[in-house]
Amino acid sequence: MSVAKTLTHYGSLVKLSHTVFALPFALAAVVLASPYAQVTVGKVLLIVVCIASARTAAMAFNRLIDRDIDGKNPRTKDRELPKGVLSVFAVRSLVFCSCALFLLCAAQLGRLPLYLSPVALALALGYSYTKRFTAFCHVILGLAIAFAPGGAWIALGAPLTAAPCLLVLGVASWVAGFDVLYSLQDVAFDAGERLRSIPVRLGVSGALVVSALLHLVTIACLLGVGLVLGRGTPYMLGVAAITALLVIEHAIVRPSDLTKLNQAFFDVNGYVSLLFLLCVGLDQVLG
Repeated sequence: MSVAKTLTHYGSLVKLSHTVFALPFALAAVVLASPYAQVTVGKVLLIVVCIASARTAAMAFNRLIDRDIDGKNPRTKDRELPKGVLSVFAVRSLVFCSCALFLLCAAQLGRLPLYLSPVALALALGYSYTKRFTAFCHVILGLAIAFAPGGAWIALGAPLTAAPCLLVLGVASWVAGFDVLYSLQDVAFDAGERLRSIPVRLGVSGALVVSALLHLVTIACLLGVGLVLGRGTPYMLGVAAITALLVIEHAIVRPSDLTKLNQAFFDVNGYVSLLFLLCVGLDQVLG
């Protein structure tokens, strides 16, 4: 197998395209924290590597732990491990190297980021087991991804005020909300395998309600961040646009029509994170 093809398989394994969810919020946190901390190019690069390596470790570990389950699910049976395109040893090595890189970069960012790095890894890796025993697995995933903007804030040494806490809660509820939607496509399979999720627990209609409520928390938190930090019109317009996007997301996913789940999951939520970063940046420049 050529190097290019191998790298393509690794990229598919860890879903590199899904970095669009966490990284823009982390970079937005850098911008929001910049008036209260010393931001350098070196720190920003280390933060980006931390996020990329932790996410790679988490996704590879998830594929590793779930390889037998994925092999049974018609939707996931062609993933790299069930299909044998990548070996268990290769994926384990990727997890180990990614964790080591994350810890190394966290140490370069300071003592507190280093001390908190095992907590971040525990959440990121431990999430893979949670659907085996709790329907709140979506919330745990949200918290794991929300470590990206929270960790960025801490790494810069900005004061821990209400703003970063609201940002973390907002990102966690946003991710949990769209993960509930994403898991709708596996509700029958998960129920048959005795896996836990909100859709398995509450059904399709109940899951849609929970997802909508989580996204209401997201909007409230993002609005709260802007008010606490005294952000201006571009930021508030960004929150309004994100609200519209989330309304669209819930409008296109209905109990009677789940055919647009992938569009709601990737397209809409990718726009949410990128739009937030754009509006935070514009607000910083124009404010």
